[in-house]
Amino acid sequence: MKKGIISAGHKETARAGAEVLRAGGNAYDAAIAAMMASWVTESASISAGGGGFLLAHTAQQKSALFDFFVHTPMQKYKGKRDFYEVALGFDDTNVQRFHVGMASMAVPGNIAGAFHIHQRLGKMPFAQLAQPAIALAKQGTTIDRFQALVIPILQNILCTSSTGKNIFAPKEQLKKFGENIYIPHLADTLEYLSKNGPREFYEGEIAQRLVYDCKDKGGFIRQQDMLNYRVRERLLHTLTYRNCTLLTNPPPSAGGTLIAFALQLLQSYKVGKLDWGSPKHVALLHYVMAFTNQARQRKYDANLHHPRLWEHFLAVANTSSYALALEQKMYSRLGNTSHISVIDATGNVASLTLSSGTGSGYFIPETGIMMNNMLGEADLNPKGFHQWLTNKRISSMMSPTIVLKTDGTKTALGSSGSNRIRTAILQVISNLLDFDMPLDKAVEQARIHTEGQTLNIEKGYAPTLPQRLNLPTAWNISPWQARSFFFGGVNAVAVNAKNQASGAADSRRFGCVMEV
Repeated sequence: MKKGIISAGHKETARAGAEVLRAGGNAYDAAIAAMMASWVTESASISAGGGGFLLAHTAQQKSALFDFFVHTPMQKYKGKRDFYEVALGFDDTNVQRFHVGMASMAVPGNIAGAFHIHQRLGKMPFAQLAQPAIALAKQGTTIDRFQALVIPILQNILCTSSTGKNIFAPKEQLKKFGENIYIPHLADTLEYLSKNGPREFYEGEIAQRLVYDCKDKGGFIRQQDMLNYRVRERLLHTLTYRNCTLLTNPPPSAGGTLIAFALQLLQSYKVGKLDWGSPKHVALLHYVMAFTNQARQRKYDANLHHPRLWEHFLAVANTSSYALALEQKMYSRLGNTSHISVIDATGNVASLTLSSGTGSGYFIPETGIMMNNMLGEADLNPKGFHQWLTNKRISSMMSPTIVLKTDGTKTALGSSGSNRIRTAILQVISNLLDFDMPLDKAVEQARIHTEGQTLNIEKGYAPTLPQRLNLPTAWNISPWQARSFFFGGVNAVAVNAKNQASGAADSRRFGCVMEV
């Protein structure tokens, strides 16, 4: 590896970051350029109107978590609310329900995040980092296989407005695999912001257009909400698993803490001694996921903004009862998210996850930016819709993670996939550290996901596995007939002490790795 390595959800997203590495930028420059490019290349999934997190571990061994996720408005206005349900199907039998509209939108953070991270850790001029995205938005980017799968699923959201129709169905026909997407207004917006800075988005004419439409059409965002938005730098949390150090996203984001809880339950088991994919291995993972879900409902969501939530939730007093229950057991959804992992030649590591939910269907006029629907995502609103606390950072399942091995190997990983993010990352970490798999194999192995009373089993396990699990009758087992992006999309890169790089981009979402 001469310059660095990047893994991302689209070939052109990865190429944007690779170009920056080639030009002498660091991992954080590359992550910013790739993030902006994703707003074009993965525009059915990701937009500047969402939010995210970047976990940084520098060559000087300093770590930080940049939280630029979405924020709740300061008030819940009575009267008209534009908020309605849409059903989105992964296939004929697996359907998720989402809520969209103006009242589903939270205050966006992606633009503030890009500028803030650049100011703190960037090396190249911001305008240069924006150029790949601007060129793609003007000249067009080819719809890859994953976007071709997503666009038909999301068409009732993407094509709600005339702007969305012009982008995704300009001739009354949805764009298809191999065709080009153009977002000229987004190119203009990025050029304007590159010259004038992020406050133009949060204070200027763009903000005014957004606020006007919210007042007029039934949304919650107001001028003061935009003015008050700030990126937050958080002390990330560390945990030890199999003598390796894991760095992950702290509260109020939920994903990192829940992954830590699950790994704590797995810690006492010699998982690597089991046959991978055996009934005992799958049952162990299933019950770990199920007990983590229980613990979240009982002890996490109600204490979301407690200053010492991490310590209390992972305390032995809380985990021991679940560990005992696990021992007794063993011996008796679509998320429009993207993940970018980058490591440069000097050892800087960036793990970046960003999301717009499914999108709200609303585009800020003449900007090419579709807003998020985070106030309409059930997994982010466990107390029910419109029960969110005002002026708070919304919790998220997004869990950018870095694994530091004692031999000097650094691995950056994360996943897309809504509430499947944490179970996808959990399984990849276990594959790496319990079964000593190479990175590409750890990412590509079949996965399970436990939610509610259903155990979803991806194709790739033995066909007889469901019958051999012997789960209680209350559990519904759902064997999938194919591999699916339902089970997440992990993009990861690693560099060892000899500066030898490896990468993996989840084939479930047709990701891409580029080494420079």
